[in-house]
Amino acid sequence: MNPLLERISVDPDICFGKPCIRGHRIWVSLIQDMLAEGMSIAEIVKEYPGLEELDIRAAIAYGAEMSRNRYVSIGAASGL
Repeated sequence: MNPLLERISVDPDICFGKPCIRGHRIWVSLIQDMLAEGMSIAEIVKEYPGLEELDIRAAIAYGAEMSRNRYVSIGAASGL
């Protein structure tokens, strides 16, 4: 298991049980969305000063781990 995942917490009493950066109420999916929109790690850390670069990398690692075990149907190939 990737040691970065220790930076992620899932608690049913915090943020509806959604995966968050440990010690924060910032959803992993929010960080992944910001990265997908083209924000850099530095821009995210500037926007959320309590985060560290390793927290952002942990969100990426969490997404990679989830994709190993679960798939999202995205429809037919778009030709990209």
